[in-house]
Amino acid sequence: MAVNKGFVLLKESPLNETDKKKKYYRKNVDFFKLVEKLKLWPSRSGTLHGIKTIKITGKIAEITTHCDETFVVWNSRTSRAARWLRNKWCVSACKTCKIPAWKIEKYSSTMMTQKWGGNL
Repeated sequence: MAVNKGFVLLKESPLNETDKKKKYYRKNVDFFKLVEKLKLWPSRSGTLHGIKTIKITGKIAEITTHCDETFVVWNSRTSRAARWLRNKWCVSACKTCKIPAWKIEKYSSTMMTQKWGGNL
């Protein structure tokens, strides 16, 4: 705790809560581009996994997570995984994948909007 001209600073951090930079992405971007950018995958149980590799062939992709699960997914903007990533409905992070805290913080500060943001 530091005292500065009568004010008490509880945390000495380079960025305050209000100064954090938010990323904006379009809501209806290509699903595979979004997954490649975020490198995160939501499971059906609400766990967020880290992606080790993604191999795209046409409308199908083969995803391998850091906990060595491999599965095939279709390119769909309205799929369960796409909705869960956009709306941030995941409950927890996978302990086996060991997703860093900065990545989860960056994902939680990312905004998905309809009319504003990058197209990836």
